[in-house]
Amino acid sequence: MPETLLQLHALTKKYGSLTAVNELSLRLEKGKVYGLLGPNGSGKSTTLGMVLNVVNPSSGSFEWYGGTKTTHQALKHIGAIIERPNFYPYLTAFQNLKLICQIKQCSAAHIQEQLELVGLWARKDSKFSTYSLGMKQRLAIAAALVNQPELLILDEHTNGLDPEGIHQIRALITSIAARGTSILLASHLLDEVEKVCTDVIVLKNGNKYYEGSVDGLNPSFGYFEIAAQSESSLVTFLEQHTSIGEISKKKECFHVLLTEELSAEQFSQQLQEAGLLLTHFVKKQPSLEDQFLLLTQSEKHATTAH
Repeated sequence: MPETLLQLHALTKKYGSLTAVNELSLRLEKGKVYGLLGPNGSGKSTTLGMVLNVVNPSSGSFEWYGGTKTTHQALKHIGAIIERPNFYPYLTAFQNLKLICQIKQCSAAHIQEQLELVGLWARKDSKFSTYSLGMKQRLAIAAALVNQPELLILDEHTNGLDPEGIHQIRALITSIAARGTSILLASHLLDEVEKVCTDVIVLKNGNKYYEGSVDGLNPSFGYFEIAAQSESSLVTFLEQHTSIGEISKKKECFHVLLTEELSAEQFSQQLQEAGLLLTHFVKKQPSLEDQFLLLTQSEKHATTAH
């Protein structure tokens, strides 16, 4: 059984009549890269604030390391960036990190290693004020890693970056994970989560819609795009088919969602046997974005999927 780093039990935060986080329960295991995914205002930052002792929960609870460490003790093993990087502009990168080591009460012995990891060792003696936005963000990651954390927490870590900056941060997260560091990143970018995370927790309006693997969120049944000469005959056929769920019209084609495995060959043969003359027929896999929209548009919240 993998070691549990963090567990939330019906964690809730209310601001007056507004419920920012609603009875959120989840479990983070060591060695994984988690994406806390949801649109702005979904409760991601509030959730991170609660587990980092920055925001007081209204109800519910959470525990680090199966309750063997207090939050104060656990935070010594965690690196977090939950706000815009805050460094002294007139100090160099090296001097800023040295100061952070003093604040964190950890050794400064790993500063070079972390600056090399984020690609800033050559600029260690440059003042922070001379750094680009992408360099500032990478220095913030180096600062979060100086205490050799077991878990790195990032909140909207690519905000404001250009495509090259986003690519650099993405590569950096992948290399940090490869060294064995667990990661929890909050993002509203589906593409980001799909590319770097192993697991995902989907939030919207403070409610959890899904918890499980990224692959599990993107089911393998797929969907068909179909058009036929006789639209009414096609609709009748589709509505009676046992392997088909939701049917929607998109431009000239029908978007047909599968509820179980059905190959293009099988389905094509069934349509031919029904005497339907097709003008368009293609099978596709839904993107993470398709799945995200399907999940969060449904009224029923998904249970944990493992």
